[in-house]
Amino acid sequence: MGYILAIDQGTTSTRCMIFDSAMAIVASDQQEFAQHFPQSGWVEHNPKDLWDTTLATCRGAMKRAGVTAADITAIGITNQRETTVVWDKATGEPIYNAIVWQDRRTADLCRDLRDAGHEQMITERTGLRIDPYFSSTKLSWILDHVDGARARAANGELLFGTVDSYLIWKLTGGAVHATDATNAARTMLYDIRKGRWSKTICDLLTIPMQMLPEVKDCAADFGQTQAEHFGAPIPICGVAGDQQAATVGQACFKPGMMKSTYGTGCFALLNTGDTPVTSENRLLTTIAYQLDGKPTFALEGSIFVAGAVVQWLRDGLQVIGDAAETQALALQADPNQNVVLVPAFVGLGAPYWNAECRGAAFGLTRSTGPAELAKAALESVGYQTRDLLDAMSADWQASGVQPTLRVDGGMSESNWAMQFLADIIGAPVDRPEIRETTALGAAWLAGMHAGIYPDQAAFAAQWACETEFVPNMADAARQDKYASWKKAVQATMNF
Repeated sequence: MGYILAIDQGTTSTRCMIFDSAMAIVASDQQEFAQHFPQSGWVEHNPKDLWDTTLATCRGAMKRAGVTAADITAIGITNQRETTVVWDKATGEPIYNAIVWQDRRTADLCRDLRDAGHEQMITERTGLRIDPYFSSTKLSWILDHVDGARARAANGELLFGTVDSYLIWKLTGGAVHATDATNAARTMLYDIRKGRWSKTICDLLTIPMQMLPEVKDCAADFGQTQAEHFGAPIPICGVAGDQQAATVGQACFKPGMMKSTYGTGCFALLNTGDTPVTSENRLLTTIAYQLDGKPTFALEGSIFVAGAVVQWLRDGLQVIGDAAETQALALQADPNQNVVLVPAFVGLGAPYWNAECRGAAFGLTRSTGPAELAKAALESVGYQTRDLLDAMSADWQASGVQPTLRVDGGMSESNWAMQFLADIIGAPVDRPEIRETTALGAAWLAGMHAGIYPDQAAFAAQWACETEFVPNMADAARQDKYASWKKAVQATMNF
């Protein structure tokens, strides 16, 4: 029996899952790691933590499954996107902490690039807006702020990568410096229409192109792991950024199909097929996946804070002890209180793209307590999702967008949150039987390339809905609540 090992390296934890030949999960392991916040708006990871938890969870899952490296046909990798690592080509040692996708330290550099008139060129090539979210300005910051880094990069001594590239390099003992098209498309350095790194943008940011990894399909040969890691070499055959891996795992293979993943942030992707659609509503154009050298494109809306707002209730305010408590609290909330929370802790993503604003709460009274805050936190995710879906619908009016939304990620486990989501968007929300869609997508890419998993059509036919949440909120109430949200967002940005 052939097994697939899926590495899911996320923003707050690393997981490994073992899938059998029928794509069923047989074992998993997970470890959280430290988040570092050196200054307001700065978010970093120690790359050693990413590597150590990857090794530990892979070994842990293999032990739980009772399998050895000889039993594993291939490895698939999915990862937090945009997070930026720069390391020494000779030693593999990072020269600075990984700068996380949430980090906003390059807001001034992004503003300078916009003021200098570069946004149209960058958007035409990359499909992205100039924003601190993406990797390129993070890389530029590291080269500017680590002593000697620019000279060392110019001399070919340093390598850049998103987390997938760093893990591939470490797993293969430095034999492979590569990424896939979906991760490359999130760097703000990759021309998604020409399928290559943009020399124009690299020159603009003084980034030596020799630092950049080779770009491959999502299902491809990414080398073999060193025997010392798992006891024998294992081929790495699939790679995709986490949101694209979830799109694959949700089998959103047809134009017009949508998925929304609720992890630390929330990310909605709409498959637009062979054509990159330029958004008129401040969304991103990106690569959904690339197979056999052919990219499939998507419109994407990115919410920076989704599950992270629940972590804030737990770790910041300490009004809950566990994320699961939010649903029970929301049910207890006073229905007469209209508390609106705008969780712009690291700015607002699509469709606002405001890096400078910070979070705010409205409608607080003396009787507002943990229940009302928990309800407002869950509602904020529904409101932000509606912002994205409204923008997508406007950009893709002729597409025949399906009236249902496929959801996954940790917050999709909350029936309350998913019911509110259906209510506020006024459309059904489908939650699949297999919720680990990100890991499943990475596993399918690797298994399909290795020849033990079915093709796209057969894989899509296996998708099954566990629960469909149907809207039951009156339209007048829906519009009133959403109007309150829009006012709250405007006030937050004004402040």
